[in-house]
Amino acid sequence: MPEAATIISASAFKQDTWRSARRRRFEDLSDPEILALAISNEEEAARTYAGFAESLKADYPDTARLFTEMAEEETEHRDRLSALFERKFGDIVPVVLAKDVQGVAQERPSWVLKPLGAQGMRNQAAKMEEAATRFYHQAASRISDPAIRAVLAELAAAEAAHENTASEIDPGAPPTPARVEETEGAKKRFVLHIIQPGLVGLMDGSVSTLAPVFAAAFATHSSWNAFLVGMAASLGAGISMGFAEALADDGKLSGRGTPWLRGLVCGLMTVAGGIGHTLPYLIPDFWTATGVAAVVVVAELATIAWIQWRYMDTPPLSAMAKVILGGALVLATGILIGSS
Repeated sequence: MPEAATIISASAFKQDTWRSARRRRFEDLSDPEILALAISNEEEAARTYAGFAESLKADYPDTARLFTEMAEEETEHRDRLSALFERKFGDIVPVVLAKDVQGVAQERPSWVLKPLGAQGMRNQAAKMEEAATRFYHQAASRISDPAIRAVLAELAAAEAAHENTASEIDPGAPPTPARVEETEGAKKRFVLHIIQPGLVGLMDGSVSTLAPVFAAAFATHSSWNAFLVGMAASLGAGISMGFAEALADDGKLSGRGTPWLRGLVCGLMTVAGGIGHTLPYLIPDFWTATGVAAVVVVAELATIAWIQWRYMDTPPLSAMAKVILGGALVLATGILIGSS
């Protein structure tokens, strides 16, 4: 028992010493250290791919399956290297990480890449495959033990021979039917979760606030009064639309996504749509402010029409005509009421 404790203590001391030391050159590593580095690289790759698979399994099942298979393969490589280390150097593997060695590519954690989405993860996987091939060639050239060198050379060949995997993760390769289906599904989710509630909010904020803003402006001929009314209308409409969107549909049956995300997007876009033609009334001169606000209104309506054409497949002329007609009616209502 004391002997085992001494071994564990010595191992912990070696690991702490390694971690506290300055980064070393790859050329200065011993055979056990190079093999330990290879093991830690495979462990990190397996964790990264498993993390990718977990985050993508709901929306990108085919890509998730690919990453699961890659994680399993990296685990097999790690087990093979661990068994080799045990035969050659014993069962205590020192902790040697890529971040502690100069000249070795360090993989970014999976949580850093998750926000990049499926394509970002595929791009990273392609880079990891290339880096792994280079590492094994580099390691094989530095190892003095012929048996270890042979295993590393085999792993280098295995990494380089992943043609099927590379073709699936390479963004420049022809897309597979499953990839096309995933891409179309992602676009649909983006429209339902973000574009649609955002467009509803932008239309409401841009159009519904026209009447109170311009009614206040023409009733008082005061830029400041118009500004206050516009801010109140914009913020009030944003809060109202945000809650209405969030509470109207939980997204489970319709597939429209998280209700609070939709509500947040809708509310913010509503505020943005109303504030756009409200801010010009910070200009003290009434007619100058009204002229600038009118230009902003045209830009807002054109933006709405463009979004409908870009994401909703609405013919551009039809989208523009409908939006301008609605905006013009509301604007005229506000001006008439304010001038009466």
